[in-house]
Amino acid sequence: MDEPLSIRGVKRFMVDEETTIQLPEVRPNETNARRKVAIIGAGPAGLSCAYFLARLGYRPQVFEGESRPGGMPVQTIPAYRLPREILSLEVRMIEGMGVIIATNQRLGRDFTLQGLRNQGYEAVFLGVGAPSGLHLGVPGEDLKSVDDAIRFLREYNIRGSASIGRDVMVVGGGNAAIDTARTAVRLGARSVTVLYRRTRDEMPAYAEEIEEAEHEGVVIKVLTAPVEIVAKNGRVCGVKCQAMTLGEFDRSGRRRPKAAAEEPFVVPADQVITAIGQKLEPAEILDGLAVTLNKDGFIAADPLTGRTSLDWLYSGGDAAMGPSSVVEAVAGGERAAVAIDAQLTGAGHAFWRKDRECDVPFDPGADPAKYPRARMGLLPVERRRNNFNEVEQPWTETVAICEAKRCLRCDFRDKN
Repeated sequence: MDEPLSIRGVKRFMVDEETTIQLPEVRPNETNARRKVAIIGAGPAGLSCAYFLARLGYRPQVFEGESRPGGMPVQTIPAYRLPREILSLEVRMIEGMGVIIATNQRLGRDFTLQGLRNQGYEAVFLGVGAPSGLHLGVPGEDLKSVDDAIRFLREYNIRGSASIGRDVMVVGGGNAAIDTARTAVRLGARSVTVLYRRTRDEMPAYAEEIEEAEHEGVVIKVLTAPVEIVAKNGRVCGVKCQAMTLGEFDRSGRRRPKAAAEEPFVVPADQVITAIGQKLEPAEILDGLAVTLNKDGFIAADPLTGRTSLDWLYSGGDAAMGPSSVVEAVAGGERAAVAIDAQLTGAGHAFWRKDRECDVPFDPGADPAKYPRARMGLLPVERRRNNFNEVEQPWTETVAICEAKRCLRCDFRDKN
């Protein structure tokens, strides 16, 4: 009728209101508690799988390669978008359900998939994400001041520091590129420019993130592709770029970029950070195990169950789908947990999937709310530099309730 309900804003308010950890319904089961289930990766997919298995009475063992659980939300999503204390609460809640998380345990270095199987684990969930960045494939990419966004963001978010240039060039148009650009601004870069080979409308990053990046001083150069990293005396001094134009549509549904007639030009920069995609390194994690991969080099897993070509191995999140959203990874973990339980017990026990009566007053004949969608308040731009304070500000209770009342209740079923 007008604008969508701000579901994320309502959820944000509810999370902010939760001052103590509240455990969900857990159904203890001594038989399940004795079963050995391993989960590799304490990111959204792995933690989700552990969470739902714990609700069914399992005590899964989670192995995490980094020093802190959380995966990409901890390692790459900046704190101004996702405060670390919120993630810590979620992790502690999952541990409070009986999940054991062992950190600094890296697959391929400290243990192997076959080794876990030999130790008696009946099922293993592989949720290692897509931790490596793709290469540009242009001359000069191996220079010292050229990095990929995943490594750059991980270095800052885990260590608390990262080297930053004066004039930073970020290549890419997704959320990782915008996160990198806004992080560079906060770390003190004099100028930050994002290069993207298509138009702004085709940028995969969230529109509001792009807009706020520009408010913070990031320059977005579209229809521009790097063709060479230029160096002087062995140090990066710029990026040679080619103007682009859009041609025919490709498999992604977007028009394919192609070189325009203009001559290449150089944009000055002393640091280049690439954010053009992510990949999995199967050889490093599979250790010779015969696991089928999909055409893009990720783990081939059943989209409904997460089951791989090995009947005891499951996978979900970016490791199976390629780079996607956090919520997609959470969904993959839940589906795998349900499938693992069904395989081990021979029946389905996912009680949270069942419809439940919810006695909420609702008049289906009432007129919908006539006021507009509520907006999130934002931290002023001048207060964002040199810090990672949360940009989106919380609602008051009055605003949250008013926004919730805009819901048209498409779930309503007339019992008559």
